[in-house]
Amino acid sequence: MNLLDRYIFKSVFFTCLAAVGMFAFIVVVPNIARDLVAHALAGQLPPLTLLKLISLLVPVAIVYALPMGMLTGVLLTLGRLSADSEITAMRAAGVSVPRATRPVVLLGVLGAAVGLYFNFDSMPRARVAYESTLAAAIRSNPLSIIVPKTFIRDFPGYVVYVNDKEGGLLHDFWLWELDKDRRVVRVVRAESGRVDYDDTNNEFILTLTHAQVESRREKAPENFTDAQLVGAFGQWGPIHLSLERFFGRGSSIRVKREWLTYDQLEAERQRLAQVETPAAPEEAERLAQDRIKADMVYHDKFNTALAVLSFAMIGIPLGIKVSRRETSANFGVAVGLTLVYYLMTVVIKVLDRHPEVRPDLLLWLPNAIYLGAAIWLMRRVERR
Repeated sequence: MNLLDRYIFKSVFFTCLAAVGMFAFIVVVPNIARDLVAHALAGQLPPLTLLKLISLLVPVAIVYALPMGMLTGVLLTLGRLSADSEITAMRAAGVSVPRATRPVVLLGVLGAAVGLYFNFDSMPRARVAYESTLAAAIRSNPLSIIVPKTFIRDFPGYVVYVNDKEGGLLHDFWLWELDKDRRVVRVVRAESGRVDYDDTNNEFILTLTHAQVESRREKAPENFTDAQLVGAFGQWGPIHLSLERFFGRGSSIRVKREWLTYDQLEAERQRLAQVETPAAPEEAERLAQDRIKADMVYHDKFNTALAVLSFAMIGIPLGIKVSRRETSANFGVAVGLTLVYYLMTVVIKVLDRHPEVRPDLLLWLPNAIYLGAAIWLMRRVERR
């Protein structure tokens, strides 16, 4: 690698590194706000546990930040070099555009390799560790899930509100029971109550006192012209509220296919492939969908890593052609290209209910389009 290669490589590398860090921060912050802030304010997460959880979110964020950071870094660096006429000087010295940008392609290949590592190893392990650590922290003090003066919507089929709480004793308790369409079919209000944690069944057991119960018509719960059934009870319950939403079933957590490492995902695909196709059409269709979903996760991980190289390649001619120093303009181009890429990916993933169209193979289409466009644009830039 000569002096010119080192200069371009270092320029692109450090710009990409800063861009990846920025986008990783943008991805991590909403996750912290959504998953951790409420638990931290409720006293469920000690400072060291909170820091550990935030660190475990970093590999998850890098999976999404790496392609966009690579594209942004390439656009910024080559746009600056082109705006300063450095690309023109290289071509005047007999250095072609493909030769001058060879370090960028090399960086894209290295970035794709890093993406494979994060997609198939680092991210799955970090995600499982994150869920396990968060579940253990909540399980150590499960009653802190119930936060006074807060509408709690995390219990499947229920909304809970408590005005005050003293340990396991609740005061001014409200409960709304919802149907499958999330319409209120029953309202329970109690002066007080008690909540106990059942570790065996992983659920809260509520026993209410001085309760008033209002039941609505199941077929038309929103029709208030019908008379509601109202009853008053000295004691009401027990009411069972599942905590599976917080930390899975029992002591285990639910591991999604996206959280499997390469070896685990391969084992899952082989297991599904060896399952004999059932005779019943519905069961056979369900098995086919399970197989295609596992294959789609497998191919999607490869494609997300390949996107790092695709974005680096298409960023080369665009950066040279745009020839702008402005960070905002290059950032806008990067965001637009990334949105188009992920929009195509999302549209293809919707086809997981139709295994016959092979959506797992269609996932390669966005990368093929971007690489093809990069080669075509590169030839146009070289002919200028």
